Amino acid sequence: MGRDQLIGWLLVISSLIVVVAYAYILFLTEYSFVLIQLTLMIAVIGVFGILGWIGYTLATTPPPKPIEEIEKEIEEELKKLEQEAKEDKTGEAKTGG
Repeated sequence: MGRDQLIGWLLVISSLIVVVAYAYILFLTEYSFVLIQLTLMIAVIGVFGILGWIGYTLATTPPPKPIEEIEKEIEEELKKLEQEAKEDKTGEAKTGG
């Protein structure tokens, strides 16, 4: 059995144990209300933590360049490359290369 398969089976078994323990605590003990509160709190923290992270990322990331500016830079680079290619050809023609 490969390492990945072993990890996979460990995840399956641990998931089943957690589900059984959760069901036991939820239905067969007096801690069911605490378990529900804890579950909801973890869910709220998870959802709004991710939402806050997305908001922070949007707020702190600089806006992208306008497409016109990018196109202008590309055109300038193309002109520069074409000019260099012409200079290389004329240099080769003069040297006889």
